[in-house]
Amino acid sequence: AVDHLVALERELDELGCEIILDSGCGTGESSLRFARACPGTMVVGIDKSTTRLARAPHTGAPNLRYVRADLADVWHFARLRRWRISGHFLLYPNPWPKQRHLLRRWHAHPALGDLIALGGRLELRTNWAVYAEEFAAALALWCALDVSVEAWRPDAPASAFERKYLASGHALYRVVIDLPS
Repeated sequence: AVDHLVALERELDELGCEIILDSGCGTGESSLRFARACPGTMVVGIDKSTTRLARAPHTGAPNLRYVRADLADVWHFARLRRWRISGHFLLYPNPWPKQRHLLRRWHAHPALGDLIALGGRLELRTNWAVYAEEFAAALALWCALDVSVEAWRPDAPASAFERKYLASGHALYRVVIDLPS
């Protein structure tokens, strides 16, 4: 994965644009939506599943790239290399991991420091209130900022999970914080 990140970094350096990360992008629907909404920014959809990324739309936005990699590795690489992150999305990271796997949740994972250090506007969306509350509490502790959970109802779903949860009547939540650079 490092070779792919180095090649992507070269391209980003040549373009000189800001970056939006769509971490855990799955099949890339949300990545494409963000790329179309922000044409002057490079959107990088990241997922560890080759199968999901194979179903991602690879046309429709010239400012969209996908990377198959572990999120913690990408965040660490991007932090060390000082990528200019303007936005970062974590959409519906639940139901995995299960409650018994707390340390695999991003807000309890060792990679949280890298995630926060990337800066930019970080947005988590979930249909699981506890996950949102835990995430907000962890960010508040790390960043010494007020971080709150808000009820969320998008005008149009950004991903298949968001569409599914809206259709089934789930309550949706989001946590949004502008992290220091």
